[in-house]
Amino acid sequence: MNTIAKGLLLVVAGVAALVVVLLAGPLSSTAAESIDDLGGGIQGVPPEYEPWIRRAAAACEHPELTPALLAAQIQQESGFDAQAGSHAGAQGPAQFIPGTWATWGRDADGNGRNDPHDIGDAVTAQGRLMCSLIGQAKTSGLRDDPRRLALAGYNAGWYAVQRFGGVPPVTFADGETYHYVRIVMASMKKFEARPGGALSVRGSGSGPDALRRAGHYIGTPYSYGGGTPDGPGTGFCDQVNGYANGRCVASSTVGYDCSSLVQYGYWHSVQLPRTAAAQYNATSDRPVTRGQLKPGDLVFWSNHTGIYHVGFYAGDGRVLHAPRTGRVVTVEPLDTAMPAADYHGATRP
Repeated sequence: MNTIAKGLLLVVAGVAALVVVLLAGPLSSTAAESIDDLGGGIQGVPPEYEPWIRRAAAACEHPELTPALLAAQIQQESGFDAQAGSHAGAQGPAQFIPGTWATWGRDADGNGRNDPHDIGDAVTAQGRLMCSLIGQAKTSGLRDDPRRLALAGYNAGWYAVQRFGGVPPVTFADGETYHYVRIVMASMKKFEARPGGALSVRGSGSGPDALRRAGHYIGTPYSYGGGTPDGPGTGFCDQVNGYANGRCVASSTVGYDCSSLVQYGYWHSVQLPRTAAAQYNATSDRPVTRGQLKPGDLVFWSNHTGIYHVGFYAGDGRVLHAPRTGRVVTVEPLDTAMPAADYHGATRP
């Protein structure tokens, strides 16, 4: 949010905030544009930023808002300097001016301060504002990448995007917004990581949308009993599960297990129960054969104890899942993700 927005967003903050909030609700699957989303891996950011960037991206219903996009934007805004400031009064790593912070800022890290210099507060506010701008871009009718339009709105104000019918040209404000958008979009690649393999999702609807949402957490640790529809969380040990090297690690690991990741991914459209067995029972009336699998379908494994594992079909014969203690959320071949003989079947929620 550089020089232009710092001076001009104050003027439109009151009206724009209402418009953006109204446009921030989830789009229907028919309104969502069919896109490619490369998933949620991230690299090259300071460790104190990573969990907040992941959380901010995952909280957005628009899959265009990836961790890599947020990271590239912070790099351009402040170089990850939490104490950054500007002559125009912008503050913190996401460079909020006071008038805009009053609308989007909140005490996200729970330390009793609502402070644009706090990393958690700033990144959460950045994510909420960018999510709303992406939603506004997708309903604007403008013919451009919603990410580019949102970045231009963040930098110069949405009114500038409307004025020029897209990203302002290089002749506007000495090219500041034009180059801001170009640099952020180009630098996303260096922040993208694939600790569990690449994830590419096409299409819209509850299945692809759930897969994208869960994909934001590629690389997140497995935590037995951990995770809720609101996000990752610590788990527990039950005398059998949650241990590593004889020590209970689930109770101190923030992450997901297989069924909580599935529950999280689908929660906006389908409120699935918590366990893999219960999720199979809730969806078994809609079975899918191996030859008919589509992205977002649920795939299950079972043994003599019953259904014990679930994941998302990720396309190209692969599964996105949280495998077991000591592993992370990952994308891997369906035939080797779990013992092949244990494959039970698939359903479509």
